[in-house]
Amino acid sequence: MGEATGMLAGFLLIVASLAPSNLSAQGLGGPSSVQADLDPGDGLTDPRFRSNFPRNIAPEYFAWKDRLATDHGFRFNFDYLALGQSSNADIGQGQASGGIARIYGSWQATENGSLTFKIENRHAYGAVAPQFFGLDGGALSITGTAFNDNGTLLTNLYWTQRAVDGSWTFQAGQIDVTDFVDTYGLVSPYSGFQNLAFNTNPTINAPNQGLGVAAGAKLGSNFYAVASLADANADPAHPDLDVFSDGDLFKSVEIGYTSGFDRLYFDNVHLTLWHGDAATDGSRAEDYGASFSAAWFIDNKWMPFLRAGASKGTAALYDRSVSAGVGYYARNTDLAGAGLNWAEANGLPGSQATLEMFYRFSISPGLQVTPSLQFIDNPLLNPAQSSITLLGLRVRMIF
Repeated sequence: MGEATGMLAGFLLIVASLAPSNLSAQGLGGPSSVQADLDPGDGLTDPRFRSNFPRNIAPEYFAWKDRLATDHGFRFNFDYLALGQSSNADIGQGQASGGIARIYGSWQATENGSLTFKIENRHAYGAVAPQFFGLDGGALSITGTAFNDNGTLLTNLYWTQRAVDGSWTFQAGQIDVTDFVDTYGLVSPYSGFQNLAFNTNPTINAPNQGLGVAAGAKLGSNFYAVASLADANADPAHPDLDVFSDGDLFKSVEIGYTSGFDRLYFDNVHLTLWHGDAATDGSRAEDYGASFSAAWFIDNKWMPFLRAGASKGTAALYDRSVSAGVGYYARNTDLAGAGLNWAEANGLPGSQATLEMFYRFSISPGLQVTPSLQFIDNPLLNPAQSSITLLGLRVRMIF
């Protein structure tokens, strides 16, 4: 562990010394982070909605929340997400459903320091949680990312420190590396694509939320670097400090380009390198890989993307993966998305292709409804069936 920590510290000193002033207000938080979830409208400058629900039915409560934010720098939300899916797979349950209850927020404790927290309860309504529904039907596919049945989890509790001149950001505590590793504008499973093929790259063996440190800095007016060091054995249901005793670590370094740091996750091209230590108990082999992502917001409506990754090891979902697609931001901050993925997996013959299409109706800042369709060709775990079609409906309510 000492060697890995020294390498990370050296890298952070280099990027900090190269960084000019001015840092994005998002810091290291991507589209699935607490920072993004606290701001309605996907970070668009002028979000419009069909209604003001639920603010119009509890105005005093929301006025109190606004005062907390203005007077004390404390912002928070409760939200609840539900996802139901059904498929024509000839094996498995044929349907899955589950929900996520979350409370999350941020306290701006000092001018340049803040504390972020998130507590979740993830649960299945029936025999199968949506996260495992593709596997249940014979597809090597995570069709409902994050909608598992892992119970109550501490997924964020970390301190963020920013330079006075905004040149760098540092985070330490209970972090979720998927908040900032290999992200792009459509990465969030709470508001965008549901299949892991179009979320965090499925060739990256990202650990569960746990103890870690991360830092980011600008390398000029358009380039940036981000590095992280996290517990590869993390269990957010039982957070602890074991990372400092067993030394099983996940490391990542990312170099990226953006048109401007106010559009960091809208206009973004980056390369990510990562490495995961082998588990000391033999439960996980060493693995490592690289991924590439390019996404660009055209006319503030269209977001085409191309993402690819390759890994060596046995723990990531795929060894090789290529995804391409487009998002379209419509009126009232609605969002449509279509993506196509090709993937190969270690030890399994052939390849699997996945198509996902969805339309998110942003009814209000506190209510989103998202029907979706997934089509999986040549499901690798069920060679007797040529393809699987899956229908889904996701609802999110924010208070």
